[in-house]
Amino acid sequence: MADWHTRYQAGDLHEQRVIRELERRGWTTHRCGQGTYPTTIQQALRRTESSLRRFPDLIAARDASIVTIDAKTRLPSTHTNRYAVSRACLTAGMQFLGMNTPVPLFYVFGDLGVLTPVEIMHYAAIGHQPPSGSYYLVSTRLAHPFDEIFGLPAASMTA
Repeated sequence: MADWHTRYQAGDLHEQRVIRELERRGWTTHRCGQGTYPTTIQQALRRTESSLRRFPDLIAARDASIVTIDAKTRLPSTHTNRYAVSRACLTAGMQFLGMNTPVPLFYVFGDLGVLTPVEIMHYAAIGHQPPSGSYYLVSTRLAHPFDEIFGLPAASMTA
């Protein structure tokens, strides 16, 4: 997935899947972040290091609970069983949490594993450090199941 358009399409499909899964669990969702901006703004942001580039993809609410979600499509690695999250993305996530508490931020990966920015930072500090240093790598075994964080689908709760 080398070019931006291919990555965008894969990301969009993953976001749609996450939205469907949340809605099956009674969450109301709405897209937010870079993907909702007009094309001209998206193109300009891609040429910056602004944290706005990495703003969460979704906001969701159920009853009195509200969360934000950054959908991470192409992960985990099929060769290492680790999730890779860029340092820039994690920095933006920590900045978001710092200005927006108490609204939590969750990273939802392609296999629907879930981690928070704080968990990624912690696990990466005690785990494998890649030589390039541009990504945090975290074992997929450490992720929370999607249902544990967001609840069971409505049909499962009545069965």
